[in-house]
Parts: sequence; C-alpha cells; structure tokens
Amino acid sequence: MRLFLTLFLTVILLSSVFAQQKFSNALSNDHIQIHWQEEKGSWRIYKILVKKDGKWVEGLKPSGEYTLLYSETKPSAEPKETFEKITGGKFPEDNYHYQEVQWKESTTEVSLNTAGEALHFLPHSLLIKKDELEFKKETEVATVVASWKLDPNFPGDVLVTMTLTPKKKGYFSLASPTLASVPTEQMAWTSVPGYFQSNFLQKNFALSYAYGHGAPARPVIYRERCATTLSPLVSTKNGITLSVIPEPGLARDPWAKEKLTQTDWFLGLSHMNRKAQLSPTLYFPVLGEPKSERNVGETISYSFRYSLIAGDWFQAVKHAANDIYKFHETLALRQSKQSLTDRIEKMHHYLTDPATSLWNIEEFEEKKIGAQSYLGGVVGSNKDAMKNADYGAMWMLANATNDPELREKVLPPALNFKLVQQDTAKGFFDGAIEGQYYLAKSKKFVEEWGEVVEPIALTYYVLLDMGNMLLFAPDNAELKNRLRLGADKLLNWQRTDGSWAVAYDRKTEQEIFKDIKDVRPTFYGMIVAYRLLKDEKYLKAAQKGADWFIKNAVETGAFLGVCGDARYAPDFATGQSAQALLDLYDFTKNKKYQQAAITCAKFYTTSIYTHPIANQNPKTVNGTNREDWEISQSGLSFEHGGIFGSATRLGPIQLASHAGMFIRMHQLTGEQIFADMARSAAIGRHAFVDSKTSVASYYWAAMNKGAGPYPHHAWWQIGWITDYLLSEVALRSGGKVEFPRGFVTPKVGPHQTYGFEAGKVYGEKANLVIREGFVAAIQPTVDCILAENNSKNEAYVILLNNRSQPSDGKLTFNAEKWAAGKKIKNIVKTASGEAVNAPSYQLPGFGMEVYTVRFE
Repeated sequence: MRLFLTLFLTVILLSSVFAQQKFSNALSNDHIQIHWQEEKGSWRIYKILVKKDGKWVEGLKPSGEYTLLYSETKPSAEPKETFEKITGGKFPEDNYHYQEVQWKESTTEVSLNTAGEALHFLPHSLLIKKDELEFKKETEVATVVASWKLDPNFPGDVLVTMTLTPKKKGYFSLASPTLASVPTEQMAWTSVPGYFQSNFLQKNFALSYAYGHGAPARPVIYRERCATTLSPLVSTKNGITLSVIPEPGLARDPWAKEKLTQTDWFLGLSHMNRKAQLSPTLYFPVLGEPKSERNVGETISYSFRYSLIAGDWFQAVKHAANDIYKFHETLALRQSKQSLTDRIEKMHHYLTDPATSLWNIEEFEEKKIGAQSYLGGVVGSNKDAMKNADYGAMWMLANATNDPELREKVLPPALNFKLVQQDTAKGFFDGAIEGQYYLAKSKKFVEEWGEVVEPIALTYYVLLDMGNMLLFAPDNAELKNRLRLGADKLLNWQRTDGSWAVAYDRKTEQEIFKDIKDVRPTFYGMIVAYRLLKDEKYLKAAQKGADWFIKNAVETGAFLGVCGDARYAPDFATGQSAQALLDLYDFTKNKKYQQAAITCAKFYTTSIYTHPIANQNPKTVNGTNREDWEISQSGLSFEHGGIFGSATRLGPIQLASHAGMFIRMHQLTGEQIFADMARSAAIGRHAFVDSKTSVASYYWAAMNKGAGPYPHHAWWQIGWITDYLLSEVALRSGGKVEFPRGFVTPKVGPHQTYGFEAGKVYGEKANLVIREGFVAAIQPTVDCILAENNSKNEAYVILLNNRSQPSDGKLTFNAEKWAAGKKIKNIVKTASGEAVNAPSYQLPGFGMEVYTVRFE
C-alpha cells in the first residue's frame, strides 16, 4: 500500500510539473497571454488570451506556423490569370486604359500570392532568455530565427524580429508567422487600410479586389503605396482585434532622397496567410523585388509587432498611426509659409485673369456660356473640353469680395453653362445632365468616360450646383424650376428599395455597370430638394435612399467612387457620404443617420496616409532643398486608392475637401485623430503650392506645378479651405462664432458652401467678407477671417493660430482697404469687450482670438 501510495503521489507530481511546463513557455502580462507548447520536436502556440472587461477571453485560433517563400528564379511580372465581373465578361474592360498597368501588376503570381515555393513550418528549437523567446528552424533553403518579446510601452503588443540566412542563392520572402487565425464564421471585420474594409468574404474576385465590396477570399498581397495605415487587421465577433504592424522604415519612402520612389515595393500586406486563413500577415522582402534576391549567407532581417486589442478596428488603426507611426506627434512639425487666407486672396486674382484661369466664353443655344479649359482625359476631347468645378465657391467668393469681375463677367455665363447643361427635352433623361464637360469644337456636352448618364451626376451637376446658387439667389424662379425638374427625375429613377442605378447608356437608355452597386451618396440630391422646395416627398426619398445606403455600404464597408475614368474605384465620395448623412440627421434628428455618418467618417480615416513618419531630414525636390515633412504623404488623402486608383502611381492629392468635415466630426465625437488629420492635410503644404498663383498641385507627385491641366481646381481649393477654416472657428469658439453651411460640392468630397446668409459672432449678426490688405503683417501660421455688421458699422477680425506652437505678433489695420474714407474708432477683444490700444495677439497652439473693429 505504501509503495502504491508513493507511486500515485509521484504520478500526480509529475503530471503537475508537466502541466506547468506546457504553459511556462509564454509571454504574458496583465493584458495578453501567449502560450507555446512543444509537440513532436516543434513549438506551436497553444493558447492566446486577451483581457476584455476584466476577464480573460479567447476568440483567436492559435497557430505559431511560419511561412517562407522561395524561388530559384525571379517570378514573372506577367499575369497568369484573368477575371470576370460578377455579371460575366472581362474585367476591367479594354477602354479603361488608366487601369491597365495597375490591374496587370496586381494580378501577377506575386500579387496573387501563388509565386514561388511556400515552406510552412514550426520552429524546432526554443531558447528562453530574460525577457524574450527565441525560436529557430533549419529548412532546406535557409535558417530562420525569430525573437519574440512583449512591448513594455504597449502591453497589448508583441515585438518580433526575424532573421533569415540563405543556404541557397535565389529569391526569398519571409512572412510574419501566423500568431493566430480567425475562423470565417467568427470574423466580424477585416481590413488592409487603404485597400478595403469588410465584414464578409466576397467570392467574386474582381468585385472584392478592385472595389473592396467584400474582402478577397484569396491571400492577395497588397503594396504599401496605397496602404494608408500599415496595419492589416481582423476582428472577432467577441470583440478582439488582431493586427500586425511593421517597424517604421520598413516600407518604401515615396521620395527617398531626390527623386520619386512611389512605386518601389518593399513590403507586402495581407489579411490572410498563404493558406488563405484569416490572419493579418506581412511579407518582407516581396518575392522578386530587389531586396529579395540573396546569395548564400546574405541575411535578411526585419521587425514588426502583433497588436492584440480588446476593441474594434478603429482602435487598432489609431494605435498603429499614433503610437507606432507618431502621426499625432508629427503634426507639430507643420509650419505654414503662406497662410490659407492669403492663398484664397491670391487665387481670387488667378481666377479673374482669363490668361491664368483659362476662362472661355462660347455661344451655345443662343446663350453665352462660360467655363474653364479642362486638359485632362475626356472621351472625344480635342483639347477643347470645358468645365466648371465648385459653383458654391464661385458664388461665395463673388459675394465676399463684391468683385465686379466675378459678378459681371464670370457668374452670368457660368449660370448659363449650368442651364444649358441640363437636359430639358421630354424623355427618359429629362432633368438629368447632358454631360460634365462641354466640347467647344463639336458644340456638345459629354461625360468623362463614355456615353453614360449617372443618377449621381444629376445629384451633383443639377441639384447641388443649382442648390448652392439658389442659396445666394433664392428668388431665381428659373433656377428653382430647373431644380424641381432634376429632383423629380432623381425621384423617378429611385428604385423601390431606395437605391439608384450606377448609370444608364445614353443611346439605349438601359442600365449599365450592373456588376457594381451605387453605394454612393446619390440620396443627397433629395436633401437639397427638400431644403429648398420644402416638399416632404423629397425628405422621404432621402431617408429611403440613406436607409438602403446604410445597409449596403456603411454596414459592410463597401463604397463606390465617382470618377468614370477610374471605373468608379472607391474615392472621396466615401468622405462625402459622411457629410450627407450628417446633413440628413440635421433634418430628421434620427440618431441612426448621425451614427452612420460617424462610422463613414471613421472609414474615411483609412483614406488618409499616416506613413512614413514625417521628419526633418533633408531632401531635394526638383532642385529645391526641402525637409522631409514639407513633402510628406502623411496626412494627405488619395483621390482613389485600392489596387487600381490614381494613388498607385501619383500618390495622394492636395485637395483636402474632407478637412472641414473631420473638424466637425472631432467636435461631435471628441476623437482627436479627426482634428489631427484635418490639420495635417491643411497646413504646412507650401511645397505643393505654385508661388506665382497660390494654386496647389492636384497630385502629390506633381509637387508644386500648380493647377496644371486642371485650372478649375482653384475653385475647389477656395471651397475646401473656407470650409476648413470656418469649421475650426466653430470648434475653437465653442459655437459662439459660427456661419451657416450650404450644400456639399459635387464630386471631390464633403466641403460645404458659406456666405449666403449672416452668421453670428458672439451673438451679433455677421456677414463673411474678404477685404484684402485690411489686416497686415500677420505671420503665415495665423489665418485671418473677416466679417462685418453693417448696422453697427463694425468689422470682426477672427485670428486662427494654425500650428501646435503659440504664435504672437502685432496687428496692423488699414481702414482704407475696408472702404474708401473709413476710419477706425476703437478696437476691442470681442469675447471680453476689453479695449485694445496697441493691438497685438498672443495665441496658444491651435488657438483663436476675435477682435471687433469699430469704425467712425
């Protein structure tokens, strides 16, 4: 009996030791636990726990498997597969030549993750050090060593450094190990920011890969050039988000030193591992790219981190952007060398000079029509295309400056252009537009990319443009009748489920582009009609359209763009959708629209670059010495991203239409990243501004070449800058200084029109004005906005410090620049009423002060 008892106790003791041994090879703290277990000479991750609401939860399927890609020869740069639309037929069609190169490079074996030999393995040895675990594996082609440790600064992060030492000559790509995967049925969300976000896997490859309408069901490898935040991620239904974040400096620098390096491909990103399991994965180097070719013994080493968060994808993106890529910190680098208000004043001169603005007057249907030359791609154009951009900004600038050049020479022919642009012949297209562009030589209106008519174009170029004009001219009966004509056509085209077609064929009147849904803010046209025409049927249609949009776009992360030449790749219309839903909330007070707007805005943060980390390193740009932050992509949005958007070659854009909306979102939610992104886009961007005209380039790659073939973009720039500045005014004053907003601009985003009616400045009525030269000698980091109260013979001077550091200086006024014969009686600080004898300003970082100037 004693011997039996001894043996029994020994077995119990050994079992206890063995059980402890299984879990002793672990990385753990108060937030996460990762346990390894040895099985048949290999080390596998046995359990992963994340603390959520004070309890340890699972939800991830542990793995620990490594993947090495190897090829003796360089993989082919030619595609090996073709793909069809969900409705059948080749994708994309041959006429989309802007996308030809991008689609080709995105469907090679490397991009599709079928290239090379995939070696999957578990490490065979483990060395336990003081604060890290080091794993090792000898394969036939290379030795792989991986060091894992917890990050003491961010307790949900695990730091990993991997080293590969080749045993053979060839091409190598070392994937981040599969920490864990998420079963498809347990996946709540997955994203490669800048490419897609979704809550489901899409079987049709073209629809998922080109549009992000569902996540690709294949382990495709994305390039860093359109990955806005370097953080592929997947979230579980029980609230855990796993992301993988590369060490800063691993991805390409788009302008490494003195030339464009935008298309270099150093880092691959995916939402899946090579086995198509949902597991965010990095690939470094990319197989076949320059860094991947190695001789025997020529090592590869790189670092990254896994992040395990008891929260959603938005928290994961913010962590990568701010904590790892220092996005919030680098805002402090931004110093404007020209104020935004000075740019508006200079662009005013640019736009009233026909030689610089390329303003044209043509005769059409017995009317003098006016528009600017458009030298970009338009089907059928013989360098004779004309276009107007932002009608709200045109009327706003004319109203603020009271400039007869604008009022008499620009606005009347621009109005005529809009009237003849609308189709008024009885029939299927009655009330819609003939086309965005007028071809002067052939005397006809055309669309950008083929003979199509889009319901959203009706929203844009009839309802929004006419709506913004009507805010300034509410008694214009002809405009109001035309608005009603367009509104009724849009209402007629609305389907019973609330949606609209993407487009109709101009000749056959049949619906086309049936492979994609109109997940765009087409419903905004109904908001315009309701606000101006007061008919409840339009509000009901707007709600019906928004309800469909929320279900099909907001809940799934699927959006569509508005650029026909890019086959509607998702673009700035996503940001515009956020403002559309906010405006609908203002009319209905239905919280679901406000919440959907916030979600849309969060999605749009993944259209903003947060890498590389901006710094002060010297660079040379077209012969000019710059510091890195001056040309940084960080903080800028793209026109359209994804695998075949313009950002793949040309980088992001300077047209920051979203800036004002993001400030409003910050005011609504308190989320600091909204304000940081707005400010990063808006300020300190002088390296992209043409010194002669103050017009910024459109594409990042153009640097400071000005408007180039797009002179009408200056109107959009005036529009978004005004919206941004006045949104900052409302935010910083706590709503005590505020001006009414009109409708969003067509196409490029959510910035809105101002100046059509008086606002308020600390309880006093005030009208926005521009009086160039009235306030002088303000430093370029401070913007000066002016308003007037004629009944009190007062001017209001609103100063915004648009940098992180304080700004101070003296104020100099020239009353003659306000109006001939004007003299200043006294000046007070508006908020306090304190008299100011020697005007000066002392503004904290992103601070504000308002002065009241009283005239005699």
